[in-house]
Amino acid sequence: MTGQITRINPPQLHATPGYHHITVVEAGRTAYLAGQCPLDPAGELVGPGDLDGQIDQVAANALAALNAVGAEPEHVVRSVIYVVSDDGPVLGAAWQRLTASVIGPAFTTASTLLGVARLGFSGQLVEVDLTAALPH
Repeated sequence: MTGQITRINPPQLHATPGYHHITVVEAGRTAYLAGQCPLDPAGELVGPGDLDGQIDQVAANALAALNAVGAEPEHVVRSVIYVVSDDGPVLGAAWQRLTASVIGPAFTTASTLLGVARLGFSGQLVEVDLTAALPH
């Protein structure tokens, strides 16, 4: 599958902290994951007020969702990360924890990190939206 996904950083664009400016996918099946939230299997919020704990749960949930369709983090072609914060160092720390997580390779593709005012669940601090090109 990796031959069907090409990641590009044109020399005319700024250097990135691990993601690529462009991801090209040859035609094939695609999986669009709903925003992965820091909820346990019972639907309870994990780690109220604990960004790192919530990131770990989101990463575990995203990995389970990818595996459910036969995909791995390397198959992700687009990611959007939402963090409840307007503080640059907090956003940077969230990026670093995600890129070091079990789904870290997902963030080498076209990625966007957003600081937001609020997410859907009370106390939720992070959400990750992933799109994957499924292997044959």
